[in-house]
Amino acid sequence: MSAETVGGVSATASPVANSSGSVTNQAIQVLQGPYITNTYGGGIQCQGPTRNFTPYVTGTASASKPWEPYYDDPVYDISDNSGAFDEDDNPIGDGIIDNPGRILFHKKTRTGQKDNYSLGIGFSMTWSTPTDKNLQDLCKKAAQTQIELNSQLAANKRLDFEIARLKNCGQLLKEGIRFAPGTRYAKVCEDVQVSGVNFMVPHVHKIPSTSSSSPSQREALQSLDSDPSALLGAPLQTRSSFVSP
Repeated sequence: MSAETVGGVSATASPVANSSGSVTNQAIQVLQGPYITNTYGGGIQCQGPTRNFTPYVTGTASASKPWEPYYDDPVYDISDNSGAFDEDDNPIGDGIIDNPGRILFHKKTRTGQKDNYSLGIGFSMTWSTPTDKNLQDLCKKAAQTQIELNSQLAANKRLDFEIARLKNCGQLLKEGIRFAPGTRYAKVCEDVQVSGVNFMVPHVHKIPSTSSSSPSQREALQSLDSDPSALLGAPLQTRSSFVSP
């Protein structure tokens, strides 16, 4: 039996189903880097704890175009008032729409269309530490020893340099060769001292007597030293003189 038409009106079923959707997958990847390695020379390398701090910002946006917040939904005339009669010969509906396809008016219907936005802000952090503490302590001890050894070697090199500078500057000072005072390289040897050249050691000389005197003379000198007035000589004598004209 075919039911394509009912009273001259097409009744073919034509169902329509629309489905749409979107899925967005986002993930934050934490990359764990290698341990921080310190090298101290002599083949000594120590790895310390590592902290990784990774900030991130994510965002998504979705929208439909063209933007239509409302659409016109037609309202059809489904009245059925004629086509048959009752027992009293009054017109009644016969089950068939009187004006199929007639649009009475359009009504505004919301589409539900909207934009979607999302924003994510955060950070990820990892903390990595070596599991064998004894190896870390041994490596730190070896590193400290290597540092002390390097310091001693540097001190030895410095001592060799200063001794060489002292020797060369002293030899040049003995030969009377030196930088002019106040010049650029005068400071190279300014703190070097050579005895008898640019530095005199404090000392005392004994001056011997250059003349000899008899005992009587020495006694006279001693008497003069004991009586300072004797150095003045005898008292002065004055006398008057007359000059004739």
